[in-house]
Amino acid sequence: QVQLVESGGGLVQPGGSLRLSCAASGNIVSINFMGWYRQAPGKQRELVATITSGGPINYADTVKGRFTISRDNAKNTVTVYLQMDGLKPEDTADYYCYARTVTYAGYWGKGTPVTVSS
Repeated sequence: QVQLVESGGGLVQPGGSLRLSCAASGNIVSINFMGWYRQAPGKQRELVATITSGGPINYADTVKGRFTISRDNAKNTVTVYLQMDGLKPEDTADYYCYARTVTYAGYWGKGTPVTVSS
């Protein structure tokens, strides 16, 4: 089992920045893929950015050049960050952390809201 807890969401003005964090605990040694997804009201959940263990980083075209995903491995936890710069109103959504293990078990966090508004 893997547990994911997101933090860092909030209200920010257009052009501002936020950094989201996702702390993974439990069977973290089995995690080989993590990512951030978002879901705006009335829309489907969509990929924002993903990072694999020792592999490529992938961004949605809508966030390339503005968002940066990174991963920090500690002894008992793994933390994935999403640095969001140049935020736009269309970035407003609930942001969810996702982790997948080597056995293809997938886990979601409960989400953290991001609102971009003046």
